Amino acid sequence: MPHATQDEMHMPQPPEAAPPARLLRLPEVIARVGLRRSAIYQRMSEGRFPRSRSLGPKCAVWVEAEIDEWIRAVSQIPS
Repeated sequence: MPHATQDEMHMPQPPEAAPPARLLRLPEVIARVGLRRSAIYQRMSEGRFPRSRSLGPKCAVWVEAEIDEWIRAVSQIPS
């Protein structure tokens, strides 16, 4: 098994790497945003909610960062 060279051991680590992207299934999206399935899909069709991605014929997922950003944007809307 090869050993690390002196240069490799002293290489600086990259600054705060972003956490890996997570994909959320519909039940978790519903729990996070407080909307029903029908409301989520209605808003998606209107362009007011992040689009889902298809992983297969019966598997839709949402990118967690997009859902988090939507939540932040909605929370900044004045009431």
